[in-house]
Amino acid sequence: MPCSASIEICPSDYTIMVVDDIPANVLLLKMKLKKLGYNVATYGDACQAAEEMERVRPDLFILDVMMPGINGFDLARRIRRCASVCDTPIIFLSAFTEKEQVLEGFEAGGQDYLFKPFDDEELRVRVRSQLRLVAARRTIERQNEELKATIKGRDKLYSVIAHDLRSPLGAIQMSVKVLEDVCRPETVGDDVAQLVVESNKQITELFNLLDNLLKWTKSQTGRLTVVPQDFPMEMMVASVVDMYAKVAAQKGISLNNHTRGLRTLVHADADMCKTVVRNLISNAIKFSPGHTAIEIDLRTEGGFAVLAICDHGVGLSSDECARLFDDDNPLVKFGTANEEGSGLGLVLCKDFAERNGGHLRVESAPGSGSTFSLCLPLADAVVI
Repeated sequence: MPCSASIEICPSDYTIMVVDDIPANVLLLKMKLKKLGYNVATYGDACQAAEEMERVRPDLFILDVMMPGINGFDLARRIRRCASVCDTPIIFLSAFTEKEQVLEGFEAGGQDYLFKPFDDEELRVRVRSQLRLVAARRTIERQNEELKATIKGRDKLYSVIAHDLRSPLGAIQMSVKVLEDVCRPETVGDDVAQLVVESNKQITELFNLLDNLLKWTKSQTGRLTVVPQDFPMEMMVASVVDMYAKVAAQKGISLNNHTRGLRTLVHADADMCKTVVRNLISNAIKFSPGHTAIEIDLRTEGGFAVLAICDHGVGLSSDECARLFDDDNPLVKFGTANEEGSGLGLVLCKDFAERNGGHLRVESAPGSGSTFSLCLPLADAVVI
């Protein structure tokens, strides 16, 4: 919240409602407040003030406590029940300083007291203090509305990306894959064949980046729903390995999938888990030198299935490991073939793993490669 003491207010922008049954008091307060530059609405009867407060919508109430019929405390309670003015600050006027009466005033909804007799400076300071708080609250409300408009615009942009960019990009990706299958060096030449291979690689990376961005945005805005189900982990891993086999082969990297033939049912959102495995295998390829192997193993550990993806790449220092899952300052590194990365993928992996009741851990050392382990709850270990 903005510091109210540092906020300068323009008195002519504010209206103060004064309610007191003694005409001399009303006139005196009106003169003093007008001299300070405020707009003033005065009432000598609490019932009339209660009827008029929604129309006037003052920025501050100054209420005498001792009035016939409806006293200042009763009027304050009415103010607090009225939606249009319920947040408006109240200063009570009183000639009594007894603790019980002061406490009753605060319980009725008052913010401050002016004890009679008061001087001009005390009136000026107490009124300005309350109106500064009003100005600070209004500043926050305005900023909140601006923020809501910004978020709405951002969500609309991402919606456009999701519908108007993702679909044609996916179509291009499929077309390039077909071209890669038919464009053999012996028919189109080495240069054209290599160009198609590189195009397929770039479009795949772009599509994956877009997919990560959209899912991360949904996750952060609370629009991502987890739909857990039982599915065989090894089949999902096999589909991702097949997806990246050609990308790995371009660097001479072997994807050794040791999960084939196993039967390990996990209970999680299959799409989220596939996103995690896709990012982990993609990263392993990105940070592995050519002519090395990536080992993919699956085992059970307690009530969890543990998928371990081990590469023999550049590895990470302890400081780098600490930044891997920091969404405020994610680690961004270039791959061994200068592949670019946003650092978003691993942040997304950790978030998705935890949303599914699991976790993600890493073991790494510079020059010794890295092992990322995705732990997900086994189907028979989940109590429905």
